[in-house]
Amino acid sequence: MGVASERVFVTDCEGPITKNDNAAELAAAFIPKGDVFFSTLSLYDDYLAEVLRKPGYKAGDTLRLILPFFKAFGLDNRSVMKFSRMNIQIVPDAGDILQKIMEIAPAYIVSTSYSQYIMAVCDVLGFSFLNTYSTTLNLDEYDLSSTEKVMIKDFHRRILDLPPFSIEGAGEFGANLSPPDRETIAVLDEIFWHLMPQLGIYRLVRDVNPIGGFEKAAAIDRIVDRHGVAIRDVCYVGDSITDVEAFRKVKAGGGLAISFNGNNWAVKEAEIAITAQTAFPIGWLADLFLTKGREALEDLLVARVFPENVDEISQISSRVRKIVRTEKIGSLG
Repeated sequence: MGVASERVFVTDCEGPITKNDNAAELAAAFIPKGDVFFSTLSLYDDYLAEVLRKPGYKAGDTLRLILPFFKAFGLDNRSVMKFSRMNIQIVPDAGDILQKIMEIAPAYIVSTSYSQYIMAVCDVLGFSFLNTYSTTLNLDEYDLSSTEKVMIKDFHRRILDLPPFSIEGAGEFGANLSPPDRETIAVLDEIFWHLMPQLGIYRLVRDVNPIGGFEKAAAIDRIVDRHGVAIRDVCYVGDSITDVEAFRKVKAGGGLAISFNGNNWAVKEAEIAITAQTAFPIGWLADLFLTKGREALEDLLVARVFPENVDEISQISSRVRKIVRTEKIGSLG
């Protein structure tokens, strides 16, 4: 890698850097049937953030909705940190590419994950925790009465008893939801927005502010202010619904928004989508952008050729061939 001009690299953690979903793994390890439980909350989160667009709610707020359940089933700060340190899985080559990027440009991790997990990842990678933004969590600061513990465990049972639901094709504000899906969401609404707020432990939900959605976009603003650069100088890598607002900000400002093995939400909002089993392509694209700027990415296309896309790729390739090699030579067979 060469020497960069003043540009910055910003990446999500879970997905581009690690294979984990720390909150989901904590739920699976400590909450009965926690994998199913967390999946339900995660889909409900997608619905609230991108379908209903609930005022004051952002993608990633699953990480605060689940906190009373963590308390009810015995989690504390020590158990969160211990579990996080024991279960880190780094994406192949992610550590190496992050180290190389740090040699040429300021690098940051902006993650919805709890800070205990991000701190553990930083220790493994030799990355400065000061260059991270994540969700601050202090479970030990909040007390849970035995009465409320029983109530929360009952909410847990009710949620597990709900039938599976789907938000695919839900339409704007959920106008096209099926009647059964509406009923399921109505139960979740009652639990999280009517019953739970009456409990003393709900202060924990109010106090924790997950770094997702517009909070990730706000973190980018703070980073560019810190370095005196513009949004067009930002390379941002993400993979999920929590990165949508960051992608939109970076794209609108002329920066580079990269989806790495992203889900449907991420791919729709990114400028470049990478699918790979190693983080190496992130390093390659980041190096181009950080050292040479957007000009190095002009007309860039990397795609597998299949019968259904060969004509489209051929047309693009022929056009760029003539630009690079001149019209006369580029037209030769």
